[in-house]
Amino acid sequence: MEAFFCLARCRFTRLMVAMQLVMGVLVICISTASLHRFYTTDPLLPGLDDSAHCAKLHTAGADGYASFDMRALSDRVDDVLVQLAELQDKLEATALKIGKKTKKGKARKQQQQENMTLPEFRRFLEEEVIHPLYGAHISLRLIRIPRPDPDGEDDAAPEVDPLVNFFMAEETRKYVTTKGNREGRPSVYGTNRTYGSIGHACVLMRRELDEYMSYDVGAYCPDDWDLGQRLMLGGCDPLPRRRCLTRASKLFNRTLPINESLWTLPDDGNVRWSRYHCRGYKCLSARNPRPGYTRCVGCFDMDREKQRWVNTTTRNASLSASLVDFSIDEVLAVKPGEVRIGLDVSVGTGTFAARMRERGVTVVSAALNLGAPFAETVALRGLVPLYATMSQRLPFFDNTMDLVHTAGFFEGWVDLQLLDFVLFDWDRVLRPGGLLWVDRFACARRDLDDYMYMFLQFRYKKHRWVVSFKSKEEVYLSALLEKPPRS
Repeated sequence: MEAFFCLARCRFTRLMVAMQLVMGVLVICISTASLHRFYTTDPLLPGLDDSAHCAKLHTAGADGYASFDMRALSDRVDDVLVQLAELQDKLEATALKIGKKTKKGKARKQQQQENMTLPEFRRFLEEEVIHPLYGAHISLRLIRIPRPDPDGEDDAAPEVDPLVNFFMAEETRKYVTTKGNREGRPSVYGTNRTYGSIGHACVLMRRELDEYMSYDVGAYCPDDWDLGQRLMLGGCDPLPRRRCLTRASKLFNRTLPINESLWTLPDDGNVRWSRYHCRGYKCLSARNPRPGYTRCVGCFDMDREKQRWVNTTTRNASLSASLVDFSIDEVLAVKPGEVRIGLDVSVGTGTFAARMRERGVTVVSAALNLGAPFAETVALRGLVPLYATMSQRLPFFDNTMDLVHTAGFFEGWVDLQLLDFVLFDWDRVLRPGGLLWVDRFACARRDLDDYMYMFLQFRYKKHRWVVSFKSKEEVYLSALLEKPPRS
């Protein structure tokens, strides 16, 4: 029996030594391949003694290789080498540990306890050897080298997949890789390839994006919607698509019919509460001193919400405050029968869209989950939430919207140049004769002239224009403006 255990230990030790040799050969091969592709090593690599070939390689940057990120590719190869080196060190440490145990004279019973069983040996190979090797293998296969563009006139111009060698997560790299059409057929858009688009700030948030894109394909997605939203708010918008199944609440119930859902809080079981401070709609009440959110406090109180945009004379005790409050009926009377579709850029639960729906107007509500389930609530009320940040261009065509409404969104914090880009985008989607409703725009008194210019530069027709005090140092601006025809 003792001879059997000795033989098993010897076999395991030989296996560890063999794996070390294999890893050493892999490291040498990868290093040589890297040198072969990017450096001149005449004694080792045939074919590089041709002066024309060398000149073409070293001058390619002027003919199209300048956009290829050599640093990112070098970092990628270095990462693979580090993975292989760590695996080799781990195998050497394991073999050394086994060798020390073999030299010691111990009792048979103790030797039996120290020997690795077959299931343990299999788990060791899978977790410590096979998975790291697979990761290094995938990393190597996904490295993209510039190659001539088959559709270009210049054969020396490389076809480079943008950012493909920058990200570490396999799914991210697959997403940003160019997808050519099958059999060279043009797509419905008339293009021969498709790029997966991501926000440019994803480069600055590479670690967070790699974490977001690390999942099992076809399995359930991690419950990390908050990480995705954090990426979006950081400028990584749009996010890449994912190939996993979105989780839903385990207690999801049947939704209410539209005649009931507009003014009824949804069931708590229809929302995933794992990433919020509250665990139910009752906790989100304005009477709770710590609801977990600071914007639009009271938006989840339906009794309060029913009073908004209806009667401007009884909503506020202050006359100056009521002057900046326009009712929906007053606004629709400016263009009777002409307002059919619109966009609401606000922080809320969709009450503005609900009021408009009662009057036959379809409104899309921009909604982000800023500490509370705003987007889910809008949808569960039977309305349409637009889950997008203001960093992204509006996904609507030119001159299509009858109305753009904004309330409580900018609040005087927004940079003037950013606001300029946003307002020009709103102007783009508004049709000629469309209405821009600026609802209680709050800012400091000293900044009022700057913000007024931002709205007045478009030379819209003024239907309503009211400035009122919010406090000693702050003011409200409400306006109803009509886009002029530009033919």
